[in-house]
Amino acid sequence: MTIATDIATPTDLNLSEREQEQSYQMAQAAAIAADDRKGENIVMLAIGEVSSLAEYFVIASGFSKAQVRAIAVATEDALKEKFGRRPRNIAGEQDGSWVLLDYGDVIVHAMMAQEREYYDLEAFWGHAPKLEVALPVVE
Repeated sequence: MTIATDIATPTDLNLSEREQEQSYQMAQAAAIAADDRKGENIVMLAIGEVSSLAEYFVIASGFSKAQVRAIAVATEDALKEKFGRRPRNIAGEQDGSWVLLDYGDVIVHAMMAQEREYYDLEAFWGHAPKLEVALPVVE
């Protein structure tokens, strides 16, 4: 498991307020679900700071189409269980190289490494702050 290391925390952002938002909690839960399925290079972008498209993007890489699908299914299950939410739209399930789960306020991208490198969402949305992913401590 790898998490993005170049985390930017804007000074005008109150983290405790953000942590109370359901969309933030959903994005964190999506990142944890991706990590549970051995997703790599998990990134959470505060896209709402620069666009009205959504509040957060969660991006995770998988090494096979089966793993990408597993990340998407685990995320969908976790958000349904914890928040009672289902995606408004799901794209890419059949192919499995890039599965997108659109919850409106949170958009999850589970991608093969090749697609992720080619489309480079982090660079495209580079002006959006990257947030730290809070993974549970395993003892």
